[in-house]
Amino acid sequence: MKEVIKVQNLSKNFSVRKNFPGILGALRGLFSSETVELAAIKEVSFSIFQGERVAFIGPNGAGKSTTIKMLTGILHPSSGFIEVLGIVPWEKRATLGFKIGTVFGQRTQLWYHLPPSDTFDLLSKIYELKPAIYKRQLHDLVEAFEISHLLYKPVRQLSLGERMRCEIVASLLHNPQILFLDEPTIGLDINAKLKIRSLLNQLSKEHGTTLFLTSHDTADIEQVCERVIVLDKGMIVLDSSLRELKRAYVKKKVLSLTTDQEKLSLELPGLKVLENANYHFVCEVDLSIMPIDKIIHEALTLTSLKDVTIEDPSMEEIIRTLYGTVIND
Repeated sequence: MKEVIKVQNLSKNFSVRKNFPGILGALRGLFSSETVELAAIKEVSFSIFQGERVAFIGPNGAGKSTTIKMLTGILHPSSGFIEVLGIVPWEKRATLGFKIGTVFGQRTQLWYHLPPSDTFDLLSKIYELKPAIYKRQLHDLVEAFEISHLLYKPVRQLSLGERMRCEIVASLLHNPQILFLDEPTIGLDINAKLKIRSLLNQLSKEHGTTLFLTSHDTADIEQVCERVIVLDKGMIVLDSSLRELKRAYVKKKVLSLTTDQEKLSLELPGLKVLENANYHFVCEVDLSIMPIDKIIHEALTLTSLKDVTIEDPSMEEIIRTLYGTVIND
């Protein structure tokens, strides 16, 4: 599998003016040029391969945006090495720009008072697309993202969900090999989020596009990505597949039983009853204390079962647990 992003011992420091406390300190700061070095990224290393869908997550201030800016050539690192598609980003930023796409949920690349079609035409010139290739690519993207009715409507009249679909189309016109997404579903309603997640998955699977996603929406992570890199205080604290993450941090599950008895008298250690009425028994199971199969076996000694459902905790709970253990340790 082809390595498309390679990061080794990456660090980024920022020089900031030193602040002094109190009113006198504020006055002193007006005349002082004293600065301090703040480390935003500390010795970060990782690799990403073609077609991977990677979530790059962490608390606010962890260094996610700083890393993306270095990966796209906006910032220079203080030390370390980056190679994106065989290119050192800050040395050949323009060349790299022809091979990557970016989508920022809180920033737009569409002209506010013009229809999306005008922006698309302009971008085709910027990316030096041949007319026939541009026409075919735009047609395919318009159909996939269902924006034909939006092409000639001023951007200011679009809903946020409609605008985001147009933003992604604008980023894909030149068929980038890597798409960087920073909070792509922020502020969207549930239907718009589902649509964009589905389209991103389709894009990656059909075209082998690598997705590098930052988001605080855990549903984005669960429904789009297959790998999770967790950053905190400028350092990587976890890098694993989504499946391994769930396996490592899912300590509890919810067990639902449909029985022949109206109520089920089942008391076992590690079991918290959530519902027990109308032939329906629901409990939360602490897997470190009690295995699921033993609970089912005990239930079968009391009644027959018509249905059994086992549910994992939400991705939000898993991420919360992860932040509370790995990051706080």
